[in-house]
Amino acid sequence: MAKDLAPDFKVTVADRSEGALARMNEAGLPTRTADLSRPEGVKAAVADADLVVGAMPGFMGFATAKAVLEAGKPLVDISFFDEDCFELDALAKAQNLTAIVDCGIAPGCHNIIVGDLSRQWDRITSFECLVGGLPVIRTWPYEYKAGFSPIDVIEEYTRPSRYVKDGKVVVFPALSEPELLDFPGLGTLESFNTDGLRSLIKSFPSVPDMKEKTLRYPGHIEKMRMLRESGFFSKEPIQVGGAEIRPLDLTTALLFPMWFMQEGDEDFTVMRVVVEGEKGGQKLRKEFNLLDRYDRTTRTTSMARTTGYTCTAAVRLLAKGGYSRKGISPPEFVGQEPGAWDFIREDLAKHGVVFTES
Repeated sequence: MAKDLAPDFKVTVADRSEGALARMNEAGLPTRTADLSRPEGVKAAVADADLVVGAMPGFMGFATAKAVLEAGKPLVDISFFDEDCFELDALAKAQNLTAIVDCGIAPGCHNIIVGDLSRQWDRITSFECLVGGLPVIRTWPYEYKAGFSPIDVIEEYTRPSRYVKDGKVVVFPALSEPELLDFPGLGTLESFNTDGLRSLIKSFPSVPDMKEKTLRYPGHIEKMRMLRESGFFSKEPIQVGGAEIRPLDLTTALLFPMWFMQEGDEDFTVMRVVVEGEKGGQKLRKEFNLLDRYDRTTRTTSMARTTGYTCTAAVRLLAKGGYSRKGISPPEFVGQEPGAWDFIREDLAKHGVVFTES
């Protein structure tokens, strides 16, 4: 994201990791060392910014967004935080600020699509999104590598999944309702429930059926369920050999070295969004498909491309005055702005991230 924005803006990268900042310096980007675990550190880091892009682990995302807004700065954020984003709406409006949250590939693009169609159609009757990011090479035992913050991947496997059926919010455990599905050029993948609808549940209470499911290689669900049900993802401390540890800390110490994307690891992102509705008495159905792959020229992962370029497109949209709604804006609000989805879709296409529509 920083590299993509640098030709058009003066970009500064703030982080506590000297290694991460060194990589940014090598790319010619200004950096500053900052402790972003404290509101004071966040506010100091953004003091001279015109706009802030948030890319924090989910467990830090809400507090960081709040600190940015308290500092009087507009925000575009991709942090996958658990808290209700609308709890920050009054603060953003009081500061007369625009804050776009959840602005990645999913949540992100599928929200924008729903927002755009809600503007054009009389009624949306159903929405389904299937999405996943996977390594090209399947390596035993997990056949998975994390294209984004690994701790947020585990959140997907533990956070209860909400979807809407027959007009009612239904809650299921994560990793439930597995289905095997075939995708052109990829073969068979398995889907399962995750809490991906997020703000859509509040934004579109009149849509009777909405669901989002994550995609992995077949067999991954059972491995993650085994770890979860055995307590390996628990945050409650236990006594082991006279020491107190959280099982999650041990699990991440063992798991993450196997999950981190290494330099040159190739991945792909697959997404299928199906929206049904009505306009002028006619029933309508639109399907959007995306299959994006690792960019060998720039050595950029697909998950970084699809998530990051959605976020930077939203930054450009804000900077050009294409979106100005004050307060907290989940991506579906952006989609409701005429021309916003076209702008973001075209910006993504310039980077080779292409949605097909039927």
